[in-house]
Amino acid sequence: MTRPLDGVTVVTLEHAIAAPFCTRQLADLGARVIKVERPGTGDFARGYDERVKGLSSHFVWTNRSKESFTLDVKHPEARKVLDALLEEADVLVQNLAPGAAARLGLSFEALHPHYPRLIVCDISGYGDDGPYRDKKAYDLLIQSESGFLSVTGSPEEPAKAGCSIADISAGMVAYSNILAALLQRGKSGKGARIDVSMLESMVEWMGFPMYYAWDGAPPPPRAGAAHATIFPYGPFQAGDGASVMLGLQNEREWGVFCEQVLQQPGLAHDPRFSSNSQRVANRESLRALILAAFSALTAEQVVERLDAAKIANARVNDMHDVWHHPQLKARQRWTEVDTPAGPVAALLPPGTQSTFSARMDPVPALGEHTESILQELGWSAAQISALREDGAI
Repeated sequence: MTRPLDGVTVVTLEHAIAAPFCTRQLADLGARVIKVERPGTGDFARGYDERVKGLSSHFVWTNRSKESFTLDVKHPEARKVLDALLEEADVLVQNLAPGAAARLGLSFEALHPHYPRLIVCDISGYGDDGPYRDKKAYDLLIQSESGFLSVTGSPEEPAKAGCSIADISAGMVAYSNILAALLQRGKSGKGARIDVSMLESMVEWMGFPMYYAWDGAPPPPRAGAAHATIFPYGPFQAGDGASVMLGLQNEREWGVFCEQVLQQPGLAHDPRFSSNSQRVANRESLRALILAAFSALTAEQVVERLDAAKIANARVNDMHDVWHHPQLKARQRWTEVDTPAGPVAALLPPGTQSTFSARMDPVPALGEHTESILQELGWSAAQISALREDGAI
């Protein structure tokens, strides 16, 4: 079995989430990903928590199928090692602090004359120019700068997303751009520079609320877990205290919902609720009617009525529920990957392929592959020992 990126080598100077998430996708497709880490401590995401058998949840999620190579990139001998790595590389990915890669001589402009086929992907908070170029950026800060917090949360208070969506958006933009650059290199024979901004990646995801607020119009209000501009669309509590998420998209569904779920067909013709705009304007009155109807039912009974009426709905699952989700189990979407602490469950990459299986290799221990990679590059045992004694690796 071959995979799409078999034979592609990625060298990455990465930390946290955005770049590691990008390069893990490349590894899933078969790329060899050599992760350059600081000796002794490594990617600081290794220390975020100890929730997975003593390992960091973030690190286990984003670093399977990689090789860990420890190197002090500021050491006098580091440049020789980096040059040897780049000789064999197809892609260099980095999300170091603003300007750090350039100071190390790892900008596209510095590398392109020597490695004309090399694709260099720089991931930063705000991009490589403009007044925000040198600002540090973390996920929550970009959620704030992009306007995401202004439309997320309750009417009283904004709320961040429960996962690193700004990092994820930038990682996926970097991933797709690298794939495009590899395709383009197949035509031109030349490498490319990719500049990924977390802010721009996240603002792209904000397209709906931005256009909703076009030309000074009021933006979507914060509506908790409900939809800000469609109603009823959100969580509703049943009589047993559990909540059900439901969503109506059109007037046909509204009529069916009134007749078959609420069993109050007259509501469909109530002028207060005769269109989505009217239902949004009178959402509190309608919410009270829906909650009164649901109060005599368990959440399971509400779901049964919604399913029978073909009204979109979902359970409000917690993390334990998702680990045991019957749909994921039925589709056999779970496998195991090895880690330094033993095997752990892992979700197969979304999107099934008929011609290959995703690579699901171990999460590496810090520096696990340093010696083997240096040997591969031509360093002798004595040279490797000297580098280690000098603190270079």
